[in-house]
Amino acid sequence: MTASSRDRLEQALSKIADPAGEGARACLTVYADEARKAADAADTRIKSGSSRGPLDGAILTIKDLFDVKGEVTRAGSKVLASRGKPAEADAVIVQRLREAGAVIAAKTNMTEFAYSGLGANPHFGTPGNPADRKRVPGGSSSGAAVAVGDGIGEIAIGTDTGGSTRIPAAFCGVTGFKPTVKRVPRAGAFPLSFTLDSIGPIALSVADCANADAVMAGETPSPLVAPSLKDVRAGFVQGYPIDGLDEIVGKAYPQALAKLSSHWKSGADVTLSALDIMHTANERGGVAPPEAFAIHRTLLAEAGEGVDPTVRARLLRSEKVSAADYILAMQDRIRGIAQMDAVFDQVDVLVMPTVQIVAPTMDEISTPESFVKRNVQALMNTSIWNFFDVCAISLPIRFGNALPVGLMLVGRHGEDRKLLAIAAAVEKMLGT
Repeated sequence: MTASSRDRLEQALSKIADPAGEGARACLTVYADEARKAADAADTRIKSGSSRGPLDGAILTIKDLFDVKGEVTRAGSKVLASRGKPAEADAVIVQRLREAGAVIAAKTNMTEFAYSGLGANPHFGTPGNPADRKRVPGGSSSGAAVAVGDGIGEIAIGTDTGGSTRIPAAFCGVTGFKPTVKRVPRAGAFPLSFTLDSIGPIALSVADCANADAVMAGETPSPLVAPSLKDVRAGFVQGYPIDGLDEIVGKAYPQALAKLSSHWKSGADVTLSALDIMHTANERGGVAPPEAFAIHRTLLAEAGEGVDPTVRARLLRSEKVSAADYILAMQDRIRGIAQMDAVFDQVDVLVMPTVQIVAPTMDEISTPESFVKRNVQALMNTSIWNFFDVCAISLPIRFGNALPVGLMLVGRHGEDRKLLAIAAAVEKMLGT
């Protein structure tokens, strides 16, 4: 970083305030005064040779569902904003980021309650996609990806329950990482699913994602050592994850595979039989949907008319899921995790498109029916990996495709640093 932290912060704040940009829709709370103090302190440490590490002075944003002491945590909801109590402490990850010297510039917009893959928010506005402002940014970490894509800071912290860091990263042409759930503590993060929620970064590079991930996981950041792909066994996912690709994704994804094809130690097509277990669990009602309803049922009963109708309808669909079906779905998941883990005895990384479609236009999701269709398409590939509790990352594919496309790499449960290192090697090979 050549410019000072304060200079880069001022650039970010200027972009947030620019009425011609998406700053007002991407960033719901701006911490200008606090951030200036933090940036100045970071600059002083860096000049004196006492830097706290790679995040010292980095300009960050955090998703609207993380607690900040003294503030009501909205989670993209005007109902929560009016009914909630101020947080008594910062979320654990916010504490860790501050201790590492990160400068938190703003809280970013999101789908209400984090319950959609498209990023629409009727309460605070939907931030336009950096690649095409008429298109959705992806969700639920919508403002996070737009902030990174628009240069409002270097790193944005989001959450991922079914794809909420990876989908907006793919739609906006940036990098998004979903860790193994247990890796990053969720205390102080407003929940959507007690089982599936994970906390991850969105950034312009794998290295920035890895540094933020390490800090949030309570580790000391260290440079990634990218392996030679000649030492990496790749599995190319077959079946429905690649059957429904739209024209742009359907062209860009094979180009990425071709660019990488001669560099792997081995590459083989893989059909994931464990997906049948996931489908059985979802037919019972799934894991995240009944958990989300349990979290919000009192609010829905008392003030549901103030909730985004699309989100409300999706929550209410789980009202009748029985405890027995939820328990069986959880048991399905245990079996599925074990079966999927065995796949990684044969490969080091699984490869597939992050999302089967490019970002839809705002008009293409304007009716309930079209919204549901596009939301299902957006979540189709990413949600697999939340169910099986592994780690996954979306890298941008840039081969002249008209709109951003994501390449998803998937690693074994708990092998987050290994996946990030492989991703760094792939990133270099793709020239992204």
